[in-house]
Amino acid sequence: MAIKIISLILGGGAGSRLYPLTSQRSKPAVPIGGKYRLIDIPISNCLNSGLKRMFVLTQYNSASLNQHIKNTYHFDVFGRGFVDILAAEQTPTSDKWFQGTADAVRQCMHHLVNHDFDYILILSGDQLYQMNFHELAVYHVEKNADVTIATIPVNQYDAPGFGIMKVNEQGMIEKFTEKPKADVLPEWESVVSDDLRNEGKIYLASMGIYIFNRKVLEKMFEDSPDAIDFGKEYIPTSIESGLRVASYAFDGYWTDIGTIRSFFDANIALTDPIPKFNLFDNDKLVYTRPRMLAPSKIFGTWFNQAILADGCIIHAKKIERSIIGIRSRIGYNTEISKAVIMGNDYFETLEKIVRHEEIPMGVGENCYIENAILDKNCRIGNNVAIRGSAMLSNDETDTYCIRDGIVVVKKGATIPDGAKIGRI
Repeated sequence: MAIKIISLILGGGAGSRLYPLTSQRSKPAVPIGGKYRLIDIPISNCLNSGLKRMFVLTQYNSASLNQHIKNTYHFDVFGRGFVDILAAEQTPTSDKWFQGTADAVRQCMHHLVNHDFDYILILSGDQLYQMNFHELAVYHVEKNADVTIATIPVNQYDAPGFGIMKVNEQGMIEKFTEKPKADVLPEWESVVSDDLRNEGKIYLASMGIYIFNRKVLEKMFEDSPDAIDFGKEYIPTSIESGLRVASYAFDGYWTDIGTIRSFFDANIALTDPIPKFNLFDNDKLVYTRPRMLAPSKIFGTWFNQAILADGCIIHAKKIERSIIGIRSRIGYNTEISKAVIMGNDYFETLEKIVRHEEIPMGVGENCYIENAILDKNCRIGNNVAIRGSAMLSNDETDTYCIRDGIVVVKKGATIPDGAKIGRI
């Protein structure tokens, strides 16, 4: 079935809950999995689904995101595919930045008038999942829906953190509530499979993934020009006004990268023997920038459940349950456990390392790192101990933060020899 779709990927706001990883970059530009960035996930899902016309809507700290997209996604000159940036801009009709998800899409609609499409797919730029959007689009058409929302089953403990849908046996959404309190949850049970019911997953939560009929969305914007958010305003209004709003129940792995803890857990989960998010798939490829780096070199290191990216030089004693990003350098006798090392943006020259003018980029000798995230281009001296713990309170210094029990060393920070950070 040929379905004409334009995909709009939202670049996100300030991402304050992911600070300090978002202090110099937008959420979709945050590195993940050793060599990727979060924006690679929705773009790869689109490409794997045969959708090759994408706009990424950007606003906050967008320079590195723009650069990554420009350097990564190039299409055949004889095809019609593209990944283009639509940055927030002042125009004769609006002098404001994007005020919310719907406002961002509304302000960019005039850029779409020269494209031939019947449906708009709206995606978030900061989620980790693998979904076939073509199947979602076919479902939308078969349901004769005006709007389709991708939903995921959740239990009573997770439901208060989401927008929850009341879905009938035909898969149509009858009601919507934003982050319901526990005492009203029994009113929001939906029709689910016996397997899901046995797991207690009887509530259907919005994933923030929408398909709109083009004319329906244009009329929504025309009728409610002051509304700024899909989840809080346009979706409830569309249900109340009698539009056909369908639920596309997704039963695969999905996580929203909204906090330091969720980011950390999602990365560490990639090291599982059989991870729920599969990077090793012939069909569901995850695309990213081709960097042409040298293979990694390892000198006597004991590895267990670790992911090692390209261009690394590893002398460590032990690396376990960790992500080691591109161009990482780790010194002799160092132990790393449950950590995300993002790596470096460039190689330091051997001459500079030999001169010892400053601590080299990477992790030094005789270090111990656990429950930590090291952002790009960090310089960790020798005999340094960094250990996060749930017992630690949130804190911040010039070189690191503690969030959700995770020590996050800031991008480009230098930690001197012998430093002790966290619960040592």
